[in-house]
Amino acid sequence: MTQVIEARFREGGKEYTFNPGELEIQPGQGVIVSTPKGPEYAVCTQGNHLVDEATLLAPLRPVLRLAGEEDKPPETPPVPPRRELTEAERRRQKEAMAICREKIAQRGLEMNLVRAEPAPDGGKILFYFTAENRVDFRALVKDLASALHCRIELRQIGVRDETKMLGGIGICGQPYCCCRFLDKFQPVSIKMAKTQNLSLNPTKISGACGRLMCCLKYEQGAYEDAVKRCPKKESFVETPDGAGNVTDVNLLRERVKVRIEGGDEQPKTYYNQEVRVVRSGKGKRPEDYVLPPKEELEKLRYIPPEEERRPADQPRDSLAQRLEDLLASEAQRGAEHAARTHAHSRRSGGQGGKGQAKGQTQQPKAQGGQNHAGNSGGHHRRRRPHPPKEN
Repeated sequence: MTQVIEARFREGGKEYTFNPGELEIQPGQGVIVSTPKGPEYAVCTQGNHLVDEATLLAPLRPVLRLAGEEDKPPETPPVPPRRELTEAERRRQKEAMAICREKIAQRGLEMNLVRAEPAPDGGKILFYFTAENRVDFRALVKDLASALHCRIELRQIGVRDETKMLGGIGICGQPYCCCRFLDKFQPVSIKMAKTQNLSLNPTKISGACGRLMCCLKYEQGAYEDAVKRCPKKESFVETPDGAGNVTDVNLLRERVKVRIEGGDEQPKTYYNQEVRVVRSGKGKRPEDYVLPPKEELEKLRYIPPEEERRPADQPRDSLAQRLEDLLASEAQRGAEHAARTHAHSRRSGGQGGKGQAKGQTQQPKAQGGQNHAGNSGGHHRRRRPHPPKEN
């Protein structure tokens, strides 16, 4: 067993394992660790603990010392952001990006350059790029080494890593989860969207990277647990009011809508506890099924506990009251708009009728004039079109 710590260099970044030596490090403490780029500042996410040596990638880089106040970047949050580049490093980065794009165009390589990260000492530049297929960039490395006069490393990343590296704002109005707190990308499938009754439109459930949004994974466990307790759609069930088929399932509220046989066409809503499944899923009604007596079905009725029932005289909270007022005002505004539209259509219809009647009274005169100008038989002769003129 070996004693190690876990630390990360930036917010939402990957956790790395280091050898603390004889230092006792607590989570949240800043440390100076050894990296290929030189000493770097990181924040400990998991203090001293023992792990099996077989699970480690040797050799472990050591923790040089605990970080002091002079080592911390200004206004360091619990997890530090990416280290700010100096003015010289920014110029070096901009120059390296321009040269690398030029060399890529000259070689005709199908790759998209994402970022260049120069080392603090200037002896190495790391380029990140994306590509659909594997790219042979050995000749490109030689061109960059001769142009930039330093050691060159190219690393191919995926579209999710590209989005995590560039950052941005999601449709929820918050920074991307992968840039804030996600350490690893969890597998996300379209089945999760189906389980959560979400739209299967790719533009609505995909992130900026073009893949399914990572947040679909967050509540999947709760939905899977609710699916086990709720009946499937189109199931044949028994309710306090009789037997029927399930037309809709609300997993969040754990309520179902059932269309009762021989009852109203409008489905009724029941708690999940009020429903007893006779046949799960689609299919015909069981031939030997006999509806239980009304007294037995009435036992299925669920009465919410006292704490869930709100007395009629108890005032609602401010948020619920505002929502009710907003919905009431929207409904009133819609009714007024429908009334104005109906009144306008009636007025325009009346004017159209008068105009049509007037046109009908004048039509015989016009026809009479045409018949008078035509032959005596009263037949109207059509005027033949003139042939086209030749040039």
